[in-house]
Parts: sequence; C-alpha cells; structure tokens
Amino acid sequence: MKKKVIVACGGAVATSTVAASKVVELCKKNGVDIEICQCRISEIESNLPADLIITTSKVKRDYGVPLITGMPFISGVGVEKTEKAILDVLRG
Repeated sequence: MKKKVIVACGGAVATSTVAASKVVELCKKNGVDIEICQCRISEIESNLPADLIITTSKVKRDYGVPLITGMPFISGVGVEKTEKAILDVLRG
C-alpha cells in the first residue's frame, strides 16, 4: 500500500528537495512504496492526510501525524537514526 510522505521546509526548494530525494532513495532501497508531497511548512495542513511528515525546520505544531526532522539529511549527523525512524513509521 502506497504511503504519503510530506517533506516540508521554509521555501519548498532547497533543503526539502535534498531530504525528499534521500527519502525516495531510502524507501526504494527498502521496498516501501511512497508518494512524496514537497511543500512549505505553511502548506503542510493543506496537504493532509499523510502517513508521515518530514521537515527540515523546527515545527512545534501537532498535525496528528508522525513528524520527523529531516535535518540529518542536510547536516549528515544522525542519518542512520533518522532513516530507521522513517522506516519504522512507514512499515507500521
């Protein structure tokens, strides 16, 4: 079953593009079928429902959906832990 993943950042261009491509690559490698929705943080709510939200900026709001920070994909620190968390959510 295809899972919807929202990848969001401030401008929906630079960091969310990097994070989105890493998530696509991770899911492909692990046999998880996903649909990526790339947007600004301010557009998250209008793109719900989703199975997972990944942001490259701090978000304090609760959307009722698991939310994981995608900053490790940008900084290179903590990537494996983040990948595991993403797979845990998407595999249920």
